[in-house]
Amino acid sequence: MNVVFRVDSSSDIGTGHVMRCLTLAKQLKQKDANISFICREHKGDLINFIKDNGFTVYNLPKIMISEKDNNAIFKWYQENWKQDVCETQHLLEKHIHSVDFFIVDHYGLDEKWESQLKPFTKKLMVIDDLANRKHVCDVLLDQNWYLNYEERYKDLVSSECRQLLGPNYVLLRDEFIEAFHQKRARSGKIHNIVVFFGGTDPTNETIKTLNALVLLENNIKVNVVVGASNKRKDEIRKFCSQHSNFFFHCQVSNMAELMNEADVAIGAGGTTTWERCYLGLPSITIIVADNQAELTDAVSQFGATINLGFSYNVTSNQIVETVNDLIKHPKKVKLLSERAVNLVNKEIVNSYPVVKAIMEELK
Repeated sequence: MNVVFRVDSSSDIGTGHVMRCLTLAKQLKQKDANISFICREHKGDLINFIKDNGFTVYNLPKIMISEKDNNAIFKWYQENWKQDVCETQHLLEKHIHSVDFFIVDHYGLDEKWESQLKPFTKKLMVIDDLANRKHVCDVLLDQNWYLNYEERYKDLVSSECRQLLGPNYVLLRDEFIEAFHQKRARSGKIHNIVVFFGGTDPTNETIKTLNALVLLENNIKVNVVVGASNKRKDEIRKFCSQHSNFFFHCQVSNMAELMNEADVAIGAGGTTTWERCYLGLPSITIIVADNQAELTDAVSQFGATINLGFSYNVTSNQIVETVNDLIKHPKKVKLLSERAVNLVNKEIVNSYPVVKAIMEELK
């Protein structure tokens, strides 16, 4: 079975798309699938990281865009999707003559791109969570939970499309599945905080949060996690070295362990939301991108996180006040944990339902 992923990463795109595709790729590899990635070269991409994880990557050439415009990458794809799909088709014809399952995870691509790619594969799958454009695919995966999650793609995909919707289809690395069995009971008391704002943290929420946590009177242990693509990682490392209770971690392979040890997490929305919920980790969420707003708001309304809102409105004082309030009210922390863990059905997630669906589609 030949499976190909079309996914990008960069300082602007972030690393979440690649990370969730890597998770699925590793699960499919256990089913003896031959895995390849097609990625466009961008500043701060994870192409070498994908290779380091043992997968073949076929590169699409770097494009010339303005680094001053954060949306320049997505504008390029909207205007040049034909170039992208032609270059992708060329790589498939040159390197992979028969594709069984093609998986695309990209906010810049839509039904136009997908319809041109479909003749090159037996089955096409789209991973999305925006629900803001139409898709031409056999399978659609949106692992997020919204108040109307079962209806979001009703008019965006055909009636024949198999929709895998909600956190029961969340893509979790094996380290989280294993960590769940070591998951400890949470008392609500806070002795350990983990801080993680994704692989790139473009709005510099990590430093803002650290400036808040140094104001805490309690000597709480703080594990600070950054990605290798974080432009300010040296500044963050230096900050942590100046405080005995702050510990710096870069591009970790033990995120689940750090989350299991923590009593509270402070971080962004997105994929990490489900890692925290799966382990029952109470969290304070700061929205760092528009596409995180709907999910974070829904999870907050469910009572599974505290939503501080968009990053540009959040101050260090607001963060420290929120943490201090949780320190004073352990019952509130415990309730956050209970609500979080109720959002994810462990038995279903642990059975790798996305892989099952892919295998069924190929029968």
